[in-house]
Amino acid sequence: METVKRVLVVEDDIHIAELLRMHLHDEGYAVTHAADGHAGLRALEHGSWDALILDLMLPGVDGLEICRRARAMVRYTPIIIISARASEVHRILGLELGADDYLAKPFSVLELVARVRALLRRTEAMARNARLESGQLSLGNLSIDPVAREVRHGGQAVELTPREFDLLYFFARHPGKVFSRLDLLNQVWGYQHDGYEHTVNTHINRLRMKIETNPAEPQRILTVWGRGYKLADVKP
Repeated sequence: METVKRVLVVEDDIHIAELLRMHLHDEGYAVTHAADGHAGLRALEHGSWDALILDLMLPGVDGLEICRRARAMVRYTPIIIISARASEVHRILGLELGADDYLAKPFSVLELVARVRALLRRTEAMARNARLESGQLSLGNLSIDPVAREVRHGGQAVELTPREFDLLYFFARHPGKVFSRLDLLNQVWGYQHDGYEHTVNTHINRLRMKIETNPAEPQRILTVWGRGYKLADVKP
């Protein structure tokens, strides 16, 4: 029997929270609501959640700090930020802290529910692929373990954020293939919207700092001018 998906909603507006609870419940999800940042953080740390819907402007601990804490945990919880802060700066900051999606208020509840469904499908598909491709990937002096979600470069462990790992793992499964920034947003982040391409550049730069011998002259993750990026199979 399929396990019911558990969704944590951290939102201080009771009316919005109740509307989300009703619609998500109608979709078959089990929903728990936390009305402030402290309660949300406690629920996150002591529960097992399939998705987190997170407001940014919360009493107590703010949403960005909760997002940071979530991404420091071993278990990966998909996160959708909902916020009245609609500026591009806040969207990019939320995504770079590890959120999987960002909706500005006011938003369509039906769209949010659809994004939750899509995000959970994508997360499940990636988990299935990792199990099917449970063997380590080796590309020159770079090795990737998709089950343990560990990366080694020249035998040394590389500390990656969950999103950095997802991006590198995607590249490693398609060595030599060129992907545009919008391709990567769609395949790795799970959405394809203008204005978010900057977060791809940021993650590429961070990966280069961690796996390139000389990040200023990358030999592993290459820029293909006018087209995008590709992972080259470079020997040690």
